[in-house]
Amino acid sequence: MPKYKKQRKRFDEINVVPFIDIMLVLLVMVLTTATFIKQGVIPVELPSAKASKKEDIKKEVTVYVNNKGELFIEKEKVDLKMLENKLSLISKEQTVVLKSDKESKFQDFVSVMDILKRLNHEQLYIVTKE
Repeated sequence: MPKYKKQRKRFDEINVVPFIDIMLVLLVMVLTTATFIKQGVIPVELPSAKASKKEDIKKEVTVYVNNKGELFIEKEKVDLKMLENKLSLISKEQTVVLKSDKESKFQDFVSVMDILKRLNHEQLYIVTKE
């Protein structure tokens, strides 16, 4: 009887097909479970209101009050004096949107409202989440 030698298979390359399959499954899982919600540039946790209604607003200026009491007009950080100066430059017909964090002090909200009242701005929206 002839003696057979065991031949060893050379291990020259790696099979990457199972690795690619697993990565594709993981990618699908991440994409289906991730939420893609775009919020404003400045993180503000909005308070909720039962009677809120979303409307299309044209030509608006957004004023933010974050939870630290910092004021922003659009993306620019301002203090109360600068806010009043910038709001005095816009027309009275232009809409002002106020986004105040629910954890911010009520005094900050009142200060912004006081400035708007002094400048006779009547086009005001206060943003809440439903």
